[in-house]
Amino acid sequence: MEMTMTKVSSKGQIVIPREMREESNLKEGEKLLVYGDKDTIILKRLDSSKMFDDLASFGKKFAKKKGLKKSDILEDD
Repeated sequence: MEMTMTKVSSKGQIVIPREMREESNLKEGEKLLVYGDKDTIILKRLDSSKMFDDLASFGKKFAKKKGLKKSDILEDD
């Protein structure tokens, strides 16, 4: 893993160095998830299809564990 330095603009923007963008095949307009904890910030490419699949899988397992049925979830209040 390569390490380099960048800085924050007055608008809170940062530049991801070209070499890192090329190595990651990161294209203009792609979305990134931002994780932060005190002095650590991590950027992760958002793969929306995988994220949706993971979320759906979690939801199914959670519902099964709690004994929820489809009718319980779709019931109109």
